[in-house]
Amino acid sequence: MQNLVILAGNIGQDPESRTTINNTRITHFTLATSRPRYAEGKVLRDKDGYRVQETEWHRITCFNGLGKTVEQHCQKGMKVLVRGRIHYTKWTDREGIERYSTEIIAETVDFLSWPKREDDSRGANDPDDEIPF
Repeated sequence: MQNLVILAGNIGQDPESRTTINNTRITHFTLATSRPRYAEGKVLRDKDGYRVQETEWHRITCFNGLGKTVEQHCQKGMKVLVRGRIHYTKWTDREGIERYSTEIIAETVDFLSWPKREDDSRGANDPDDEIPF
């Protein structure tokens, strides 16, 4: 049996980190994934012929060295591939209401795009622009 999650998407907010009293670094960010919307077995299209997309948001958690790397090199809008496991948490809040949350605990995060920089030194001759896919 395995608990394995693989997600490819866009980072929705800049990663944020904190350190626990035991000196464990915890970094969080959100990841948006999209897929076409289907109806009666066919992909739905809008009035202009474009596919209608459904977006889902995932909470991603990274620990220690991976968290440090993500915080230093990732930002909102970047494309990443996350491999990890799904984790469910249940707790009772101060009002006595049971709460639930779901997050992805990342084991690896692969960068699929460059962060956007205001002083982009790659300029108009970005070699990635010439890739045919």
